[in-house]
Amino acid sequence: MLRARAFWTIAPGVGELREESIAPPAPGQLLVETLYSGVSRGTESLVFAGRVPPSEHQRMRAPHQAGELPFPVKYGYLNVGRVVDGPAALVGRAVFCLYPHQTRYVVDAGAVTPLPDGVPAARAVLAGNCETAVNALWDAGLRVGDRVAVVGGGVVGCLVAYLAARVVGCQVELVDVAPARAAVAAALGVGFASPDGARPEADVVFHASGAPEGLRTALALAGQEATIVELSWYGDRPVELPLGGPFHARRLTLRSSQVGGIPAPQRARWDYARRLTLALSLLRDPTLDVLIDGESPFAELPRVLPRLAASPGAALCHRITYSVEHEQEPRA
Repeated sequence: MLRARAFWTIAPGVGELREESIAPPAPGQLLVETLYSGVSRGTESLVFAGRVPPSEHQRMRAPHQAGELPFPVKYGYLNVGRVVDGPAALVGRAVFCLYPHQTRYVVDAGAVTPLPDGVPAARAVLAGNCETAVNALWDAGLRVGDRVAVVGGGVVGCLVAYLAARVVGCQVELVDVAPARAAVAAALGVGFASPDGARPEADVVFHASGAPEGLRTALALAGQEATIVELSWYGDRPVELPLGGPFHARRLTLRSSQVGGIPAPQRARWDYARRLTLALSLLRDPTLDVLIDGESPFAELPRVLPRLAASPGAALCHRITYSVEHEQEPRA
């Protein structure tokens, strides 16, 4: 058997590292040594705080989750590693996998996506967020020349703004309460405004702040017959919205977007593997390194995650690094 260490959430706001035993890979499987993992600042923070409603426990399962929500649970899905055993064509390749925070693991070969040329492993932790942003643009049906507002300058909001600005003629403004996000917006090539100074009459508004106040701002910025794409998930928190006033007169559309489903217009031709490959290929631009603003070793994760979860909007992507010497135990 092989030994590994994994991060488990065991109570609201409490996590620990656990020793795990894993069987060597069978034919068609891979052994992956983790290089980096990323902390999902939205969903993972809600899981860590125990704020996933019971009705959503099954729908919110991560692909390689262990344990059951709420606790104890091994949860996460932003893992970049190197294949060290398995089919010869993949050994030595850097791959992305929807796997929790763990030093090494065994999965079926089809569960990983090799990194495209030009995408460094350290940046590939953004793949899951980029996939969410791609799905959001599909849900919006973004058109050439649209005026776009993105409310919420977290990683997902920044990636939405970055991709939308590359649609021909689109004018994109990132809206956030933190003045420091102006520098990030400039690096990504998009405009920036505070909620009070944001440009109104947008054709499409994306909301990704995770705060009800942000969604109210998104509604206020929408022009006549505009679409507001809601990317935030609030867990068990209720949200009050001003759906009186001009909401009906403007004939606004409020549309949910969630990466767990591919939008209907793409569904006949796209599957999850093709979408993830696309998201990874969009990470070749070194400009996107501006979205990774913190890093900690894996051993510190039980102390780091409570701090990140306490203020999920205060930072961008926090990357976890791995440099663990593994030991192999005799097979039973």
